[in-house]
Amino acid sequence: MAEKYLNRKIDSELNLWKEEANRKPLLLHGARQVGKSSSVRKLAEKFNFFVEINFEKNRKVHGYFMGDLDVKEICANLSVQFRKPIIPNKTLLFLDEIQSCPNAISALRFFYEDYPELHVIAAGSLLEFAFEELPSFGVGRIRSMFMYPFSFQEFMKACGEELLWNEVCKSTPEKPLFTPLHERCVELLKKFLIIGGMPAIVSKFIEKRDILSCQKTLNDLINSLKSDFSKYRKRYPEMRISTTFEAVVNQLGEKFNYGNVKPLSNRQVKDCIELLDKAGLIIPVVHTSANGIPLGAQVNIKKQKIILLDTGITQRLLGLQLSDFLLSNDFDIVNKGAIAEQFVGLELLKSAPCDMPEYLYFRTRENPKSSAEVDYVIQKNGQIIPIEVKSGTSGKMQSMHLFIKEKQVDYGIRTSLENFGQYDKIKVHPLYAIGNIL
Repeated sequence: MAEKYLNRKIDSELNLWKEEANRKPLLLHGARQVGKSSSVRKLAEKFNFFVEINFEKNRKVHGYFMGDLDVKEICANLSVQFRKPIIPNKTLLFLDEIQSCPNAISALRFFYEDYPELHVIAAGSLLEFAFEELPSFGVGRIRSMFMYPFSFQEFMKACGEELLWNEVCKSTPEKPLFTPLHERCVELLKKFLIIGGMPAIVSKFIEKRDILSCQKTLNDLINSLKSDFSKYRKRYPEMRISTTFEAVVNQLGEKFNYGNVKPLSNRQVKDCIELLDKAGLIIPVVHTSANGIPLGAQVNIKKQKIILLDTGITQRLLGLQLSDFLLSNDFDIVNKGAIAEQFVGLELLKSAPCDMPEYLYFRTRENPKSSAEVDYVIQKNGQIIPIEVKSGTSGKMQSMHLFIKEKQVDYGIRTSLENFGQYDKIKVHPLYAIGNIL
């Protein structure tokens, strides 16, 4: 029996792309196993024919992309090879794991120039590595979309809680969610923080509603992701990558200290961090002075935090006590290992438009007398908005108040296990709704 497809935010964007008049070949970016192939296969149901090529599995196909890149001739050969017609507006051609065939990446621009009527999607998890080896790329001729693991909104809908999520979307700091509904959302959130948003784990949870079985599947997933380190061996030794990855896990919630990654040099750690970032396994949160927009123009890349791509993977690597986590409403336990902070950063990324790479920023005020840190800083409608992930009340938010005063911003956001609310210039958004602020 085929596994039930769970709807994703990107599905509507793929449907819009399908109907575009001046359509470009589409390139899906994202870490391994975040659901890229499944979403493309779902879209393929709207076509008469579907030709899927996995360049890692079908090595012989690489030969069709050697020499002159005549895309119509390539499609004719592929049609014979896979015994399926490739017909404009009737066939979806899917080039998966395209990073394994750099010539196929080069061919994408020619699909736009010479065969624009054919629907072509390419996907890969190590695309940035392949781009480094290409002399040129089809800038302006290829459209990109970015995928992440399930967001909490997608998880809620997969659980059959769409009506509850609609009530969340209607709620504001001025109009909090009905208390029993808020409590229901908190319980679902705690489960989501434990299992994370990787599609295989979410599917397992929807099927079994058993967190322990999800933990076993998470173990398999983590082992699979770590085994990918061997694919980067030609760049850096596998042990060096593994050591750096473990250091990221151990330093979650803190400014990353290169000097603490022994026995590696700062240069070696920096190289491995860049590699893990390109693979989508880690996400930098970079310091910004936040003196104006764009925030990215005022960064200090020497100061950064680093989060992992998924809270389920994080809690499994940290070995958190799940029973304490599920039964407690103590924010400090829920945020153990900076899980809540990581969740907020990931939700900000997932809520951004699919066709724009998003970046995360934090801000630290440092002087000899005092220091103050704001967990995230975002820009919305031309405004800078600070976000703190907190358990305390308004009297425990000195960093936020100081930021609002210094930067003369209209308001800040605190997110926690509380319901929606407001304290003077600080708006409270519950953790489960933080993705809605954008």
